[in-house]
Amino acid sequence: MIYTMHKFTTRRQMNTRTPIYEGKAKQLFEGPEPGTLIARFKDDATAFNNQKKGTIRGKGVINNRISEYLMTRLSEVGIPNHFIRTLNMREQLVKAVEIVPLEVIVRNVAAGSFAQRFGLEEGHPIGMPIVEYCLKNDKLGDPFVAEEHIFAFDIADPHELDEIRHLALRINDYLSGLFMGIGIRVVDFKIEFGRHYDEEGRPRIILADEISPDSCRLWDIKTDKKLDKDRFRRDMGGVEEAYQEVAERLGVLPKAEITEISAEKGADA
Repeated sequence: MIYTMHKFTTRRQMNTRTPIYEGKAKQLFEGPEPGTLIARFKDDATAFNNQKKGTIRGKGVINNRISEYLMTRLSEVGIPNHFIRTLNMREQLVKAVEIVPLEVIVRNVAAGSFAQRFGLEEGHPIGMPIVEYCLKNDKLGDPFVAEEHIFAFDIADPHELDEIRHLALRINDYLSGLFMGIGIRVVDFKIEFGRHYDEEGRPRIILADEISPDSCRLWDIKTDKKLDKDRFRRDMGGVEEAYQEVAERLGVLPKAEITEISAEKGADA
């Protein structure tokens, strides 16, 4: 494994940093370099717009590793994103961006709320990938929005939305192929984008946030076993094991290293 000098971040170290934002699954701190942030992945889990809350032990470590791996691979195929480097088991250094307040959902198979809205059985094939947008606003329940809403409320301009949709579909193509190679079907996923400004103040749309079992529906190709947060949402059990299985199949968390998650938990105490 590759880490920086300090493998674990103590609470004393965390208290000396400037907090920027805390969300459901991550904390953001001011980064050590201009234009950077430190993203710390938490074990907290939420569902149904924060109505259900819990803890998935080791989730932060696993999601950090998975997101690092996927962001790195996406960079290699020319998809710009905010990831810079991993700092330790739970943290990564990322580019500071102005988040576009949209949740961008790409669906390949009917599942979850999509299946309910259209009266479809889960697993029903969709003829082509469908891109949907939700306004990122917990108080409003993250409502679905059309392109006209996005333009009318000045959330993004037509050029930016075209770029977001183009990148979302490219990401879907790449992830679908990558996960198929390890026996997993990408049913759907939710991603976010941000504006990254260059030295002259010109914005560029790049992928931000994370890609992990928190934000994707991942099913075993042969059995349709769910390997994602639906196991938490639906009280199916085996949540930690499902996250670990995804990491193991990707090769980012060999079985021999799983015990380090427990060790890391104790080191933060």
